[in-house]
Amino acid sequence: MKWKVLESEKIFSQPWLNVRKDVCELPNGNKHSSYYILEYPSWVSAFALTEDNKVLLVKQYRHGLDVISTELPGGVVDKGETEATAIARELKEETGYVFESIEPIGKIAPNPATSNNYMHMFLAKGGKKVAEQSLDETEDVEVLTVTIDELKQLIREHKIVQALHVSCMFYALERLGELKY
Repeated sequence: MKWKVLESEKIFSQPWLNVRKDVCELPNGNKHSSYYILEYPSWVSAFALTEDNKVLLVKQYRHGLDVISTELPGGVVDKGETEATAIARELKEETGYVFESIEPIGKIAPNPATSNNYMHMFLAKGGKKVAEQSLDETEDVEVLTVTIDELKQLIREHKIVQALHVSCMFYALERLGELKY
């Protein structure tokens, strides 16, 4: 079922995105002459609970959709970082919180048809605010705290549009025994 890559050419390259064009031979012998792949670094996100069991969310502008989006804290895994190191860094930078425990709860792919990366999901517990935010010059992030029931209502009302983060929320809620089937 796997395709054989006959040729591969990088056609666009920037620090957070590369675009690659592959020429592939399919198992049936047919050729796909221009299959485009978006190459991204790995991403991380965390369902982060404070000491008093509140969920940390971040609200920020997302230019692609031209919306203010409510999301989980997270970001890009920098070169040389592990996913666990990256999420601890992102949590502190975006929210000012550090956590007693951060455990992996899985990984998902944004779009395996055209993208080559994963988003690694974490459950962080016991968060304490220890610092102010340390944002990049292009970031403007508002930190929100909600109860688990309030978060469930936001999901039900489709007020969280970042699909990867909604997936992380479901995995975390399941791990916490908060989902009823």
